[in-house]
Amino acid sequence: MKQSNKATRGIKRNHVIIGVLAAIGFSIAFYTCNIGFDKKEAAKNEITPLTKHWEKAIPHQEIPVGLTSISAESCGACHQEIYQEWKQSTHAVAFQDLQFQAEWKKDDILTCLNCHTPLQNQQEFIVKGLINGDYKTPLKEPNPRFDKKLQLESITCATCHVRGGNVIGTIGTINAPHKTVKDPEFLSEKLCVSCHNVIDELNPVLVCTFETGDEWENNWAKKSGKTCISCHMPEIERPVSTGMKKQLSHFHNFPGSGIPKFFDTEAKKLESLEIEESSIKEMYLVGETIDYVLKLKNSFAGHSVPTGDPERFFVITFRLMDGHGKMIKEVEHRIGEEWQWYPVAKKLSDNNLKPLEERVYNFKYDIKKQGMLTFTVEIAKHRMTEENAKYNGILGKYPLSIEVFKKQYCIKTE
Repeated sequence: MKQSNKATRGIKRNHVIIGVLAAIGFSIAFYTCNIGFDKKEAAKNEITPLTKHWEKAIPHQEIPVGLTSISAESCGACHQEIYQEWKQSTHAVAFQDLQFQAEWKKDDILTCLNCHTPLQNQQEFIVKGLINGDYKTPLKEPNPRFDKKLQLESITCATCHVRGGNVIGTIGTINAPHKTVKDPEFLSEKLCVSCHNVIDELNPVLVCTFETGDEWENNWAKKSGKTCISCHMPEIERPVSTGMKKQLSHFHNFPGSGIPKFFDTEAKKLESLEIEESSIKEMYLVGETIDYVLKLKNSFAGHSVPTGDPERFFVITFRLMDGHGKMIKEVEHRIGEEWQWYPVAKKLSDNNLKPLEERVYNFKYDIKKQGMLTFTVEIAKHRMTEENAKYNGILGKYPLSIEVFKKQYCIKTE
């Protein structure tokens, strides 16, 4: 989600007065006349209901019988290996993510919390609707059952596994200390895309655009039976709970881009690109041409790469340097979307690699003199630009990229 730094904050509407008047049974029109408001102004304050699924938090979940808490820490007492996998995931810090915090705090858009802390238990306010349809002025009330500790667990175990006083799983064991319901359909990719496929224009300069679900829907991955779970929750053999025998279940680290959320952590990376390169000779004669070809193919991902946040991009860099370290030629290529955020947010271009799409990049240089050369090929994956990180106040505090591929060749020319 992005917002221009030139965008102005929305004017706060006086919806408290409206709520009080409605509660005591008088008409809004009567009271607005008596306190000096214009009837036309009062009529503008219309409550827009929440109709999109991402506008609503998962309703409050009670603790299933047999448990004392629905926190991930509590679950980890028995599901120890799964808990450790989850703790190292980006899901576990979706709320603390500095990029999210910087974007969210610009206007405190409560809707954003529904993907980063999805349970109503985790949210300080209950949102009933939007005043005049504006996300900046929600009709909200304090949540008396707000759990601050649970909020800090971000996308926690209960996000997916607790509903209606039951713990939902795919195995359906009868030996658990809590009531367990087997429902693999509920825990299917439909649950994943509820957050990973959100496209909404909150206002002209504020958009949320995550299209991973749509990308997966229309390509070979779905047709061949692959889902989000196939790659991002691969099967693993280990005890599901303490005291149980090893069995096949799903890895709960949710590997993805590989870019960690914090400098002191690691993030598991899924390979998406198939990389093929031409050969480079160790010696070239003056007059010959270095003709290097790099082929990239999105062979493994069931969606475009990069995907998700429109700020993500790849940079392919070719560098040729002389024996003294002086740059002779440098060429860069970028894979990703380009957006305009002001005065109206709109996508300007998109050259993301579609599933199974192949792209070829060339580097040519005519050898002009004898000596030693160094040729370097690098592919880096970026979360956002330094410019946007600086604007958000997180430059130097937040990992922005990782190296995907690097090769270096020493060349002698005669």
